Amino acid sequence: MRVMGEKGAKAGAWRLRWRRWSRPLGALARPSAPVFFLLGSLLASCVVGIVFFRLWVSSFLTADPVAAGCFPDGEGSWSIGIFYGKSPFSLAPIELSNRSNEKSSAWPVSNPVLTCASVSIAGYPSNFVADPFLFIQENTFFLFFETKNVATMQGDIGVARSLDQGATWEVLGIALDEAWHLSYPYIFSYNNETYLMPEGSKKGDLRLYRATKFPLKWTFEKILVHKPLIDTSMVQYSGYYWLFTSDSSRSGTEKNAELEIWYSKSPLGPWKEHRKNPIYRTDKSLGARNGGRPFIYKGNLYRLGQDCSGTYGRRLQIYKVEKLTVDEYKEVPSSLFIGVTKKGRNSWHGVRYHHLDPQQLSSGGWVAVMDGDRVPSGDSTRAIILGWVFMLLVFFLIMFVGLLVGVMDCIHLQGNSLIYSRRTEQSSFGAYPNFGAKIRRSLLFMLRCILSFKGRVNLKTCQGKFFLSFVCILGVFLICIAVQFLFGGNGAEEAYMFKGQYSQFTMVTMTYDARLWNLKEYVKHYSRCASVREIVVVWNKGIPPTEDEFDSAVPVRIRIEKLNSLNNRFRVDPLIQTRVVLELDDDILMTCNDVEKGFRVWRENPERIVGFYPRLLEGDPLKYRDEKYARKKNGYNVILTGAAFMDSELAFNRYWSERARAGRDLVDKFFNCEDILMNFLYANLSSARTVEYVHPTWAIDTSKFSASAISRNTQAHYGIRTECLSKFSDIYGSLPMNRWNFGTRKDGWDV
Repeated sequence: MRVMGEKGAKAGAWRLRWRRWSRPLGALARPSAPVFFLLGSLLASCVVGIVFFRLWVSSFLTADPVAAGCFPDGEGSWSIGIFYGKSPFSLAPIELSNRSNEKSSAWPVSNPVLTCASVSIAGYPSNFVADPFLFIQENTFFLFFETKNVATMQGDIGVARSLDQGATWEVLGIALDEAWHLSYPYIFSYNNETYLMPEGSKKGDLRLYRATKFPLKWTFEKILVHKPLIDTSMVQYSGYYWLFTSDSSRSGTEKNAELEIWYSKSPLGPWKEHRKNPIYRTDKSLGARNGGRPFIYKGNLYRLGQDCSGTYGRRLQIYKVEKLTVDEYKEVPSSLFIGVTKKGRNSWHGVRYHHLDPQQLSSGGWVAVMDGDRVPSGDSTRAIILGWVFMLLVFFLIMFVGLLVGVMDCIHLQGNSLIYSRRTEQSSFGAYPNFGAKIRRSLLFMLRCILSFKGRVNLKTCQGKFFLSFVCILGVFLICIAVQFLFGGNGAEEAYMFKGQYSQFTMVTMTYDARLWNLKEYVKHYSRCASVREIVVVWNKGIPPTEDEFDSAVPVRIRIEKLNSLNNRFRVDPLIQTRVVLELDDDILMTCNDVEKGFRVWRENPERIVGFYPRLLEGDPLKYRDEKYARKKNGYNVILTGAAFMDSELAFNRYWSERARAGRDLVDKFFNCEDILMNFLYANLSSARTVEYVHPTWAIDTSKFSASAISRNTQAHYGIRTECLSKFSDIYGSLPMNRWNFGTRKDGWDV
């Protein structure tokens, strides 16, 4: 009985201690201010994240998905481009050769010419395409490449065909699909047979396949080397066939840094190892791993390799082979002239390019295919991890502040005692002799700090308001970063494909010396948009800047005009090298993604003026109305040409025709209305629809921050335009009153 009494007394003491120590936690568990603070903070975080995504992140996303293809991939977003030149050392991208395809409004056709979207649209869902090899039969190009299968997440060998020397490609299908990963489809002919030697290192050997029905039917021929070799290239040189390859079983510092050479009298083998193998096994930046087909130029052999420092396939290197025998090998670095862009992630190969296949044509010129990527290896995985890390930081910040508020509400300190919210109950550290002196001192110090902090951050004081503001700003900052990483894609503002092709346009802007600061920011921003080829600055007045004053990723051309006239905007310019121009005032700032949307819509309708600022002209006599009025009436019939795409040859020739002379004189008289005149000329020469609107996610008029705005007095500006309408109607006849509604496009870009 005594033992039971002692046990009962101890249990009762522990229960009492638990009740005393658990009261603060119980207070936090009740639906009090701290709980409401936590719930409110979490709700506010969700709202901030949604608003930030809608206003900022979504404006940079390319909303042009391909069903069941082109998903974010940790290996990258590789695509393929084509290059031409007089030699393998003077290769230029297809857009500089001014090749056109009227069927897709592409003039010039631009790189990339093959992407995961091309393959997915053809019915073979793909995450990326890479490792391109050309096979040329007379004037027909066949392109063999690795395509990452969305279902199996492994590489297959795809094939595409071009009948116009690389401008247009048709995806024919999958040439080779095995149970293991395939890539690097090195293709060659020997004894009137066509062979394919893809990388299949997961199988543990190097295999050769023979075409039974070119290009889609292949049969396994033999194993060339019983070793897991990767990126194997073959070349015939100095009496032997040579394999340049790497051993995929290497790890650590030798990963992507090992080069081996094998040789044989026949491409079918048997193959022998070079006596100096491995040639390299130390540094990833040396280009040990192959980067494409070796080639012979002016009697010299050149080998392509990958610089894998920093990220896999960062860039290509080229080596001139000075000695190659069965006993010796020596190569020295050479120069490879592949255009490096300043557009970064907005360019299809702005971050890395790791494979090139150059070949000489029967005409004597050279053609090459190259793959490229806009993101480093592991980019999507890294973005997801960082996004969740910042989300956890937001959660911990909210929990910390809520817990802090709860503790401060529940605990008071008097002497060596904890006093809870209910003042009649307290707990003294001295009542627990088992507590060590250091622990008691530490707890008391922590509690004194909490209570001191409580006094300082009282929301009725300036310090308290500052603390709350700081926490809110920090929380918003962390939420925005998390949303950017989780939902912001790869950070690129990409071009939009139309009918399997990409193209480019020229930007034209008109300005003068008082707006030079505007112009510099304008050029810096828009020159990095994916489809911009050149920026033409129409200089109307003052001392012109020099082209090297601009931070530009594309060429900038200053066209100096003799007279200060708004008509100069549409002057015929034979130096423009694209079919379409974007006339965009230097005081308009919008995202590259919105610009690319407008370009895509124009390519669908190249006979129209496609722009971002709609207006409605109506009444008798006609009256000029703004966008707010147009939306109220749910219709528009004019597009301002200060932000619009148009066919440069068609539009400029119309504007400078003899028919338009009287209109141009009125534009000079009023120093206004040039865009209305262009709309009149389009509408009165066509019975079809002549304008189309694209809604920008957001647009900023930067001239409002200076005194150089031309139309600062809006009412007077609109009055002049209404007068112009009357004059133009007298000259050219009434403007057709066709009106087009907002929100008629399936993609929602005109809402």
